[in-house]
Amino acid sequence: MNMAIYCHFRFWRVVQTPLSNCTFTVLLLFVASFAGLALPDATNAQSAASPTWFVTIVLPPKVVAGYPATLAVFGADGRLAPNVTVTVGNGVSVKTDATGRAFFTAPASHGVMFAEASGVSAVALVENSSSASPETAAKELAVAPVLSLKDRFAICGGGFRGDADGNRVTMNGDRALIVAASPECLVALPSPRATPGTAKLSVDSSGTPRTATMTLVSLQFEEPQPAPVPGQKSGLTVHVEGSVTPLAIVIQNETPGVVEFLRGDTQELRTSGGSRNIAQIEVSAIRSGDYSFNAKLLPSSDLSAAELYLQAAVPLASKSLQRRLKACADRLASHPKDHEKVRQEVAKMISTTIPGNFRVLLEAARLAL
Repeated sequence: MNMAIYCHFRFWRVVQTPLSNCTFTVLLLFVASFAGLALPDATNAQSAASPTWFVTIVLPPKVVAGYPATLAVFGADGRLAPNVTVTVGNGVSVKTDATGRAFFTAPASHGVMFAEASGVSAVALVENSSSASPETAAKELAVAPVLSLKDRFAICGGGFRGDADGNRVTMNGDRALIVAASPECLVALPSPRATPGTAKLSVDSSGTPRTATMTLVSLQFEEPQPAPVPGQKSGLTVHVEGSVTPLAIVIQNETPGVVEFLRGDTQELRTSGGSRNIAQIEVSAIRSGDYSFNAKLLPSSDLSAAELYLQAAVPLASKSLQRRLKACADRLASHPKDHEKVRQEVAKMISTTIPGNFRVLLEAARLAL
């Protein structure tokens, strides 16, 4: 089966003076069809901006202790990457196959599980297995009510196969690509044929499909107005296609040396809702050059997962941080409505933490908040 790339929608503009000489183009990395089309070679701009090799490891949000699971590795070009060695759990090494995925068995102990490759890490929660096989413990599907057409999404609810190819996921009848799997959760990419609007999700792991309904949206950048010129402010607009509901999104500046956001290079915003469902942000050009932005939906909160990540981070923290982490975890447990304050406290810790497993846990907690 051909694999899809993880797709980004990016704006690229050459900022020149005088203003009349400015040019504007859009570069869209298309997802290859699951039905036999070759993957496109349309990543030159991204590769030029990111010459150093790095990877992104994708794990299912939850794995089950002692049971099989599947992970995936994406390269800097957004493609699923074969022949990448990943260290999972307590020093077990696996290598991604031609599809960019690898099969492994989750550690026998519960808590958290790290996966490491090429200097980066990812983490998943490890749940205890029940007396019954997890594959038979199917519950109602848990999936975000709004999904992006171009982003991976998680499906939880148990009853899945740890081998990704043992599950079938469709959206409005079109096959979605499963990149990571465990008996508890799947991670999938929408079909390249999916369109914005209401979608029916169907998941079949045992011959009895389960269904859910959600909304698919596309996040589109509009050309900054006025055109970015060093020393002047411009307005950047993100338009939501497929939903009239206000949505929480995050916009990231991927070329901070060329342009800057006036309130930081990563901005969390809420769209306006309505027929013109937009969010706007001010940008300023620093110098001439190509630039790119990325917009994603903010995930729904999972306070129980955030609490578990914070608890797992305590033993890895310095003595000065351990008390703060314990206080954050306790606050989530006793006062869940204070999760935004906990999120802000975690963000402060991340800002002063070097890369490593401790930071990975903090970032996982913040994402779950």
